[in-house]
Amino acid sequence: MNFLITGGAGFIGGHLTELLLKEGHHAAVIDDLSTGRVENLAAVRGNPNLELVIGDVISHPELERLIREADVIFHLAAAVGVELVVHDPVRTIMTNVSGTERVLKLASLYGKRCIVASTSEVYGKSEKDVFTETDDLLIGAPTNSRWSYACSKLLDEFMLMSYCRNHAFQGTVVRFFNTVGPRQTGRYGMVIPRFVSAALRGEDLRVYGTGEQTRCFCHVHDTIRALLEIVNHDESVGEIYNIGSNESISIRGLAERIIERTGSSSKIVQIPYSEAYEKGFEDMLHRAPNCEKIRKAFGWKAEIALNQIIDDVAHSMR
Repeated sequence: MNFLITGGAGFIGGHLTELLLKEGHHAAVIDDLSTGRVENLAAVRGNPNLELVIGDVISHPELERLIREADVIFHLAAAVGVELVVHDPVRTIMTNVSGTERVLKLASLYGKRCIVASTSEVYGKSEKDVFTETDDLLIGAPTNSRWSYACSKLLDEFMLMSYCRNHAFQGTVVRFFNTVGPRQTGRYGMVIPRFVSAALRGEDLRVYGTGEQTRCFCHVHDTIRALLEIVNHDESVGEIYNIGSNESISIRGLAERIIERTGSSSKIVQIPYSEAYEKGFEDMLHRAPNCEKIRKAFGWKAEIALNQIIDDVAHSMR
């Protein structure tokens, strides 16, 4: 098959591209390298079934051809990471909304199957411990740039669902919950690579807020396996799926675990949110996915445990 991966030189996109090529497919990648890196495709750069286009999905003229020639589109191109979102909210909104608008318009025009990556951030400020795809969403005030990412991705979801209803569009939304693994960078605030990198250097691990907030971390190999399951089942059209692990841990507990797994002498220091991000920064205390929908539909569940995720990231960095 012919696949198009927007943002295919990103962390998730690079791993997905490798898997598709390994299975004998043709993979076209478009990426402006704003947060992606060509190094994420180093293992497959010589593969004749790979086409790499450097450019953004908002304006690059080659996007229409790439979509026309594709059988399936994985739309992963987006602004990523809390630090980038907080410090450059305009870029976040434009990249996520305008880019997705163009991809969906062209995919609908040419009748293409399209999977759009969303995020657990859309669940907003809800105080629930576990989130289900049909839950109501509670987003913070627009005066807090923290929520610009959630709103932009939620608008992406509404656009896709509107195309599905009005244009018989073959689209699916996936909500990622903290996908991590080898080659992920801590540059934009991703906590596991940030902690592991510090631990390997013997530096302090900076825990933001109280450290009592809990998260679930899903290995990128489990995530891309879920994406292929969705593509292979027509009943996924018009649906939304959580993709994540059910192994929950506090951020302070994560720091302690990483120090233990890496044999580091690092210490843990607590940093107020106002110092790490901005005054008035709001966070979710708990964020865990209910993945029963995708498990019942396709038998998928996350299989790689947190200890292995930490070990894989540390091995990659070493």
